Amino acid sequence: MPEGPEIRRVADRLGKLLIDAPLCEVWFAYADLARQGPRLTESRVVAVDSWGKALLITFADDQVLYSHNQLYGVWKVHRREREPATGRVLRARLVTPTHAASLYSASDISLWTRDTLGQQPFLARLGPDLLTHDVSPEQIIERLMLPAFRRRGLGGLLLDQGFYAGIGNYLRSEILFYAGLSPKITAERLSPRKRRRLAQMMLRTVAQAYHEAGVTNRPTWRRRLQRQGLKRASWRHAVFNRAGLSCHACGSEIVKLMVTSRRLYRCPHCQPDTPAA
Repeated sequence: MPEGPEIRRVADRLGKLLIDAPLCEVWFAYADLARQGPRLTESRVVAVDSWGKALLITFADDQVLYSHNQLYGVWKVHRREREPATGRVLRARLVTPTHAASLYSASDISLWTRDTLGQQPFLARLGPDLLTHDVSPEQIIERLMLPAFRRRGLGGLLLDQGFYAGIGNYLRSEILFYAGLSPKITAERLSPRKRRRLAQMMLRTVAQAYHEAGVTNRPTWRRRLQRQGLKRASWRHAVFNRAGLSCHACGSEIVKLMVTSRRLYRCPHCQPDTPAA
């Protein structure tokens, strides 16, 4: 499933097409939404944002189209006269004079207003989005030390969308590796310096994944693998999906764990259970 950076990139793509463009048609497969299509066609898109794995299209009349891809949904941008080659089921389409943005196979689609959006059940449970909500290291440190989060193992906490939205499985492994932290350790056991390091790595790793289309490996490490002719899957990440291979930093063997029923990859040497201050 795509993580927050991938959804943010989709939002950017849709925004370039839709923001301030004349709308020729707004179409929905669901009857309750279809009735709203003509009114939205008379409006215009003023913003396209992501919040975690949800995508939000805001119209000038304050309507907000919420969608969540879940496992199978996907947005496609295409020429309006050319249907994409896909076997997926069309759920929504926004058409401009030249192009269209089509949502396939997603079932979680609804209309809200700016004022009521916070009542959307999924969004109401989410923490801030590291890419969309202009989060600072200081804010992350403060949130880490809240009673709801401070005593939880970081391996589970980072996947909790109520902590910060958009961090999924590959980002969790990469963030903990770069922060030099075991998934077992809790925020309250970290020194102030380690908490700041974690906050910085959260922001830096998510931003890199956004800017580099899901790549989180360091340039010097991945270039060495690229020169060997290896495929993208082999050099994309620093530790994720690299069980049994050597750590780029120290040469130790990367191990695979199951934490909160999800795969987590770790270098035992770089991420000791008792971190130095």
